[in-house]
Amino acid sequence: MLQTVKNAWKIPELRNKILFTLMIVILYRIGAVLPVPYVSAQQLSDMINSTQGLFQYINVLSGEAFSQATLFALSVSPYITSQIIMQLLAIAIPALERLSKDGEEGKRKINQISRYVTIGIAVITALGYYMFMDRSGAIVPGANAFTAIVVITCYVAGSALIMWMAETINDHGIGNGVSIILFANILSSLPVFLFGMFTQMFSGGWKGLIYGVVVIIIGLSMLAFVVFMSESERRLPIQYAKKVVGRKMYGGQSTNLPIKVSMSGVMPIIFANAILGLPTTIAALLSTPKEGSFWAKFLGLFSYESVVYIVLFIILIIAFSYFYIAISFNPVEVSNNLKKNGGFIPGIRPGKPTSDYITKVLNKIILIGAIMLCAVAALPLIINLITTKALEYSLGSLAFGGSSIIIVVGVVIELVRAIEAEMTMRHYKGFLE
Repeated sequence: MLQTVKNAWKIPELRNKILFTLMIVILYRIGAVLPVPYVSAQQLSDMINSTQGLFQYINVLSGEAFSQATLFALSVSPYITSQIIMQLLAIAIPALERLSKDGEEGKRKINQISRYVTIGIAVITALGYYMFMDRSGAIVPGANAFTAIVVITCYVAGSALIMWMAETINDHGIGNGVSIILFANILSSLPVFLFGMFTQMFSGGWKGLIYGVVVIIIGLSMLAFVVFMSESERRLPIQYAKKVVGRKMYGGQSTNLPIKVSMSGVMPIIFANAILGLPTTIAALLSTPKEGSFWAKFLGLFSYESVVYIVLFIILIIAFSYFYIAISFNPVEVSNNLKKNGGFIPGIRPGKPTSDYITKVLNKIILIGAIMLCAVAALPLIINLITTKALEYSLGSLAFGGSSIIIVVGVVIELVRAIEAEMTMRHYKGFLE
């Protein structure tokens, strides 16, 4: 990977793209620390850190900007949500489906609609964010209508700027803009996490030392496992029939249809965290229930240190893995494309038998990928449950470690492939050495 980046740096066009991407990331990180008027960041940070739920997950993805109430507090969440909504609507609404298949012009129109949807979601999210802060008078002291307009406008403008930055990286930089921003956010939280870990290691006696060793082993093991999972794929053999055109013969070559084990990526984990974080998030917006009451015990089931939470988390990851692939991969369309181009799977008849076979293989791969996702996402929670009981140390900071590692590894692999593709287009031979 380092050799690929080194060779890419020698090409002026690629070097300019890499520098442009770094410049956008730096601008983003500057916006992620710019304060918003009338908001007390310290009060909000104390409240966010004392709650468990969707807020903490959003805070991880925003690079701590959410808990600091900065300009980019909403991060890329509105933009990602709008893209998911448009992807779902393209399946449900025939007009959008036709646009998605209408080449570059259709793609441009869908992107324009996605921008409007992003602004709408940002307005709703910013309004809810302000209401959450306004519930405590200490976060937005002396709040009034003018204060609300200024704060909400700042967050909506921040979301629009992030959307522009992501699309600018797509057009003039290297890699996927949203992925690069998420990558930067996650890495920005790493120094604070490492400082906290080493502080507990050297100040907590033998328990702190065991805690640190456990965290390091988990982190390295998960990193290696995620790399293996990201690179794993099932290759279905494809044979193309020979065609005679005039005096020449075309086709007859053999290739394969790669189906990645981690095709759904981190999306099932994001969906599962969003669903399980709703009860505690709603409770944070409302009055806190009395200790020992029914509602307090009910909310305790959705804590990271609850066995019920871990079991539901695993079930939802598996369910959303099947759901996400169902809306993003169409075996019938793949089968029809193979048939039109004269391709077939050896031993399988073209048409419906091919789509049935791909569906059968896909279901097995989805299950394997879902189990791998559960291992990556749920392992820190299980070990956290054990260490909390045995060592009285909580690994709550690792609650979203699995999804963070999946994002980081996925972005690095995607970035390297994008650089290699750019170098291949320029017929540069050195990157294969």
